[in-house]
Amino acid sequence: MARLVGGIGASHSPTIGFAKDADKAADPAWAPIFVGFEEIKRWVKARDIDVLFMIYNDHISSFFFDHYSAFALGVDDSYAPADEGGGPRDLPPLKGHAALARHIASALVADEFDMSFFQHKPLDHGCFSPLSMIADAEDGWSGSIVPLQVGVLQFPIPSAKRCYRLGQSLRKAVESFPDDDLPDELKVAVMATGGLSHQVHGERCGFNNEDWDEKFLDLLENDPEKLAGMRLADYAELGGLEGAEVIMWLIMRGALSDRVTRVHRTTYLPSMTNIATVIYEDQGDRPSLQEVEAYRRHMNHELAGVEKLEGTYPFTLERSHKAFRVNDFLHRLTEPEHRKRFVENPEALFEDFGLSEEERDLIRERKWIEMIRYGVSFFVIEKMAAVLGRSNPEIYAAFRGKDLATFQKSRKVAMQYSVVGGDKARELGKR
Repeated sequence: MARLVGGIGASHSPTIGFAKDADKAADPAWAPIFVGFEEIKRWVKARDIDVLFMIYNDHISSFFFDHYSAFALGVDDSYAPADEGGGPRDLPPLKGHAALARHIASALVADEFDMSFFQHKPLDHGCFSPLSMIADAEDGWSGSIVPLQVGVLQFPIPSAKRCYRLGQSLRKAVESFPDDDLPDELKVAVMATGGLSHQVHGERCGFNNEDWDEKFLDLLENDPEKLAGMRLADYAELGGLEGAEVIMWLIMRGALSDRVTRVHRTTYLPSMTNIATVIYEDQGDRPSLQEVEAYRRHMNHELAGVEKLEGTYPFTLERSHKAFRVNDFLHRLTEPEHRKRFVENPEALFEDFGLSEEERDLIRERKWIEMIRYGVSFFVIEKMAAVLGRSNPEIYAAFRGKDLATFQKSRKVAMQYSVVGGDKARELGKR
């Protein structure tokens, strides 16, 4: 099983990443930034941490306001640095622990947190500022991450209490993760980023409150329930509107037991943001095997037995990850230029998207049921069918291994339809 070793809190200001990239460690004005992260680096290495569960907020780099989720969990196996306007930082991708991410996803949804999930999205300074500071070498941090992006920039946002409760569920998720491939238990630390006090917009820009920052850290360690009961307006008043992102630290604290040992704490306010680093070691009891098994049953309750339904293929996160490339390829058939290239020169388009030979063959040969078995979503298959002038019932018939006429005899009304629009829909309606 996995073991939750402790929690880390760290600011994620772009100041931190800039200090690293600009080699400011020897500059007296910048050196204190490095001191705090050096402590985190030593602790992570000493405790042999395998996975960091990274809690951060994106700064409109990979997540825009056209679809802005409260909690978005990364379920990928690799995360590259984002381009935030001046080109991405010269850093290697971070390894993702996709299996643990999927397990946590199931657990949080079972505990009634309405999550969204992401793949193939780069991470910005919310993750890479702190993580670049604890890397041992140019090839980056040697462990893996599971990133959780918290949408704190467009209101309404999750409350402090909601974040704290999510952390409590996260603890159960981590401690119930089975990893039979490792000889030893998987060591996990929860790392919350952001804060401390700052505001970067409006006439209040430049606001800080070091007294509140110290009180926040005291309460985080000793009375997190009090912090969980505070309103967002209170956080904004005391620590600046952007500083209210410290509610993400309550996810970390909620994942720890009531009994923690603080092994490090420091703050430094050089400019706009009070930069903080803290480390807590968890002293709580481990769950019994019976408790773990009960929680796993709870996690799997909704889909238990669905595997017995013949010819049924739930589109799970695992299938989504495996077939992401081909699903992405077919989804883009909603774009006119992609659609045009697909019709005129599909082989060149296959090459551009790096489709495997198996994936290319599925599309070339119109292997409809094989696509489903591979992990292709029906709802991108019907887009492909529409581009090719094939009706939905033709695809349904192929799934059943029948010709269209035979399949239509099993329906109450033999009708043709598709997701095409305009003249193409009218043409299809004449069949």
